Amino acid sequence: MGYATLGGEELHFLVEPSPSDAVIRVESLEKTYQPSSGPVTVFRHLHLTVRRGERVALVGASGAGKSTLLHLLGGLDRATAGRVLLDGTDLATLSDRNLADFRNRHIGFVWQIQSLLPEFTALENVMMPLLVRGTSPAAATEKARARLAEVGLLDRQSHLSGELSGGEQQRVVLARALVTDPLFLLADEPTGNLDYQTADKIVELLESLHVRHQLTSVFVTHSRTFAARCDRVLELEQGRLIESPDPSQPASAERPVWYQGLPPNGGYRPEP
Repeated sequence: MGYATLGGEELHFLVEPSPSDAVIRVESLEKTYQPSSGPVTVFRHLHLTVRRGERVALVGASGAGKSTLLHLLGGLDRATAGRVLLDGTDLATLSDRNLADFRNRHIGFVWQIQSLLPEFTALENVMMPLLVRGTSPAAATEKARARLAEVGLLDRQSHLSGELSGGEQQRVVLARALVTDPLFLLADEPTGNLDYQTADKIVELLESLHVRHQLTSVFVTHSRTFAARCDRVLELEQGRLIESPDPSQPASAERPVWYQGLPPNGGYRPEP
């Protein structure tokens, strides 16, 4: 049991013990936006650990803050308070330039929306992260072709993204995410825009790539079928992360709260 104080009141929250092999550690994370209408806190005092090699599914209602949390894990946004540590590196201590380099070298991203550059071929899209890093075109081409072959699209390497089906585009995105040999794979609704059969093939591909590349993966998804195939399912609900014992069903307030954030009233209250 951990604790914090707010206005002189002691506040308690449950925290999973940090295992020695944890490569993602989130400590007392807070994200508050400051629109003109007044501050909006998505979550506060959020704690999370992910062990090396785990596949964790993050589920919850639209607007619960799943993508916000994923962006913070990936260093795409800055937290209001708290820390995100990836393989021992505190992202808050990195300059914008060093953070961008860290993302390029250690994190692969997969998005729901098609994020391929339309004016470039599949091969050129996969090469892009390596070229940004300063890899020679010849070495980048060789590595990108290997990743396209891995996702079964080497024969489509010269096609523009608009000439590929939705499933093929998502496989190119996967190849691009893995071309830098990242430690972490973060995916936001990777099957959200695909039909059931295509989505199932992408899930199978994600599973095989996770094992083959020894990744630690966090997936945001609305698909409980997809979530149930992961090692652990966490539901973000009203600022709290709740571990779901039955991934096919939504977590409820009666289920164990492993990581405590905002209670339902949006303020803080002591746990009994």
